Amino acid sequence: MHPLIYDWNTVDTPAVPTTPVMLDDETLRDGLQSPSVRTPSIDQKIAILHLIDSLGIETADIGLPGAGAHVVRDVERLAREIAAAKLNVAANCAARTVVADIVPIAEIVQRTGVPIECGTFIGSSPIRQYAEDWTIERLMALTEEAVSFGVKQGLDVMFVTEDTTRADPESLRKLYTTAIRAGAKRLCIADTVGHATPAGARAVVRFVQSIVDECGGGVGIDWHGHRDRDLAIENSLAAIDAGATRVHGAAIGIGERVGNTPMDILLVNLVLMGRRQADLTRLGEYCQTVAESCGVPMPPNYPVLGRDAYRTATGVHASAVIKAFKKKDAELADAVYSGVPASLVGREQIIEVGPMSGRSNVVFWLERRGLAATDERVDRIFAKAKAAAGVLSEEEIRQLL
Repeated sequence: MHPLIYDWNTVDTPAVPTTPVMLDDETLRDGLQSPSVRTPSIDQKIAILHLIDSLGIETADIGLPGAGAHVVRDVERLAREIAAAKLNVAANCAARTVVADIVPIAEIVQRTGVPIECGTFIGSSPIRQYAEDWTIERLMALTEEAVSFGVKQGLDVMFVTEDTTRADPESLRKLYTTAIRAGAKRLCIADTVGHATPAGARAVVRFVQSIVDECGGGVGIDWHGHRDRDLAIENSLAAIDAGATRVHGAAIGIGERVGNTPMDILLVNLVLMGRRQADLTRLGEYCQTVAESCGVPMPPNYPVLGRDAYRTATGVHASAVIKAFKKKDAELADAVYSGVPASLVGREQIIEVGPMSGRSNVVFWLERRGLAATDERVDRIFAKAKAAAGVLSEEEIRQLL
């Protein structure tokens, strides 16, 4: 952070937790459940997996093999790629909390020799129990059977309660206690319909931690958030504050309905807050690759990584950035009108020319391209910009020259 910035964010903030924050990337599983995405080819999935690894993300959900032979084929290919390319990212797979979904995961592990964590999920909230005609006794029995089976197969099991943030404490206590006693290594709190607020996220994580403590400890807690109330990032950070040691996300927030926690924005915030060390210069490539592979265009105003994140054509804003550039202070230029430094994600500040611009925009635009900023040229471009409906394109300005 630039030394001239006073950071109010740290004034009333608790000390940064010493426990490392791990990340689980859901792009290749939950992300693909969006009704608007196109399923990537296996080559595209492999490219995405490599980008996940390049960002230092610890684990990635590579599919739900119980969905059919086509998923089994892709999951096995991705597992083999992890081994062949010596990737650091570890694999996990989703499964309903039934033996039939866990069997193909165990078989892939046996064929490839690549460890795969098994994330067994089951509904937990009273509203889901009522809609499905489930009893808590049935859910506990399924949990016991599935988790025990996965453990006997040599799998690390993460037990996931769907709709945790709308579930009553007693149901959660019974399900989580059953899972821990059956051998689950991690528990995952799922904000399945994006119901939670930050206060709710903290409360439920602390409650689940109390269950873990009652059962002797040693079980990790995950947070899996969704964007329905547009609180996914805030909830993830609140969950971390409360003790969650791994949080989930997907590239550009793709996933069910309006999507999962955006992994890219989560990463940026964790790095800026000093909670992770990571090279984010390939973050844009990660987002763009997923956008193109899944057929989901990124909005121009998408935070940090959208086309407009570091572009300005407004005279006052541009003037400040230009003056910073002229001081030969790259850090100053990157901070004077940006809350997230462009250099953090391999980008740079861009000055455009449009109807809200000043003459300094035009001069800077020309000089950055090695073109002489004569009065005649500046006047001609400035007059065109003031009469335009939007920012002038590179071609339009060059035609004026």
